[in-house]
This record gives sequence, C-alpha cells and structure tokens, in this order.
Amino acid sequence: MPYHIGFSQKDLGTNPPEIALLSGEPERSRHIAHTYLQNVKLLSEYRGLHSYLGYSPNQKPILIATSGMGAPSLSIVVNELIQVGIKKIIRIGTCGSIQPHVLVGSVVISQAALCRQGTANDIAPPEYPAVADPFLTVALAQAAQKLDIPYHVGITASVDSFYEGQERVQSSANPNLQSWLLGITKQYLHLNILNYEMETGTLFKMASVYGFTAGCVCGVIAQRTQSEDIIAQDKNLAVERAIKVVLESIS
Repeated sequence: MPYHIGFSQKDLGTNPPEIALLSGEPERSRHIAHTYLQNVKLLSEYRGLHSYLGYSPNQKPILIATSGMGAPSLSIVVNELIQVGIKKIIRIGTCGSIQPHVLVGSVVISQAALCRQGTANDIAPPEYPAVADPFLTVALAQAAQKLDIPYHVGITASVDSFYEGQERVQSSANPNLQSWLLGITKQYLHLNILNYEMETGTLFKMASVYGFTAGCVCGVIAQRTQSEDIIAQDKNLAVERAIKVVLESIS
C-alpha cells in the first residue's frame, strides 16, 4: 500500500477507476463525491488526504482524491495514484486572475504552465515544458461551451507560494518582497498569462515524465488586476462551474 494516500489497488475493486479528479481541499473532494457520484465509498482520510471511489450516472468508476496545498504535497499524491493504476488526472482548483477580461466566477482551462516550482525541478529540468494533454484540453473547452459556462484557455502561472510568490503585500505578514518579485504580476499580464495557482505546473511535468494524461480547470475567485482579496461570495459559483466542466468532459 502506498504510504500517504492510505489505500491500495485492491481497495479499488474488480472494476478499478483509471480517472482521478484531484482537489486541494478535502471538503471539495467530499462535495464532489457525495453530490455528483453514486455508490460512494470512502477510501481514506489519512493525513487529511480524503479519497473516495464513486460512479458516474453511466457507471464509470471515478476516484476523487485530495492533493493538499502546493506542489510538494500534490507530487506525493500523484505519484501514489499512478502506483494504484490511475491513468488520467484532472485538477479541479481555484485561482486568481491576472487578466482584466478573466472575470471572477469564470473558469480557466490550463493548456500549459509557467512553472516556478522547486518540486517540478526535481521531476524535470526548469526548461522542460509543463503542458496539458491537448485532447483533454479540447474536451474540457467543449464541455464548457456545451454547458454555457464562461471559460478561458491559456497559460497559467504555477508558483510555490500564495503570498510572496503571487506578489501579495497588503494581505501578507511580509510586505517586503524580494526585488525580482516586485511587478511580477504586471509582467505576467503582458506575457498574456491568465491566472495564478500553485499546483498545475508540477502536475503537467509529472504527466509528461510518468506517461499519464493530465488537465486542469480552475474557478476564478480573485481578480488580481484590482485587488489581492479572494471574492468569497463568488467562490462557490466558480468552483461548481469548474466541477461541472470536468464531469461533462468525462461523461
């Protein structure tokens, strides 16, 4: 049994899932499993990495897993998910917009990531591309179109820290950024990067190196061209839209 996720391939039964939907929050994992799947079975709650086995309405087995916050935790969970037979991983996350036209409540489908993550450098060199599976990316975009959900496809800035790395100073205990981080959000805006988040670059590099399929959909919960704040009242809408896009894409 893999040490961290708390379940083995035997726990997945005679018709094991090949798809895992990955969220940072255990609460989101629980919500997806119990709201959208049938015959749900709790696999593990070890270390707060809640995992569930459930079935779609057409009886496709799906694993719902929790990655925790940040790339180091995600890399452990993803490694062990591959060990138990998972072949496709889609991250369902949240993010902050870097572009004025990417509005809170919409979703971002990441086609690639600017990967500024130490964990990813342990997987492959910094210059190794962090890219999503192109066919899965198209399927996610088509699902958003079908559901009439506002979406954007583009490049994500995947960084290791929520405060310093995303140029937060007003809401941080540390208002003194290193000089190279000053103005980084504006630089990314001019590079046409859509959003900030903390896991996708490492997921994409792992997918290419390990040989599995990966994609990512994030609900936009902050507009960083205006404020550092998370727009809490719109979080549920953004997250539900991201979940529905992913489930439609694999139905």
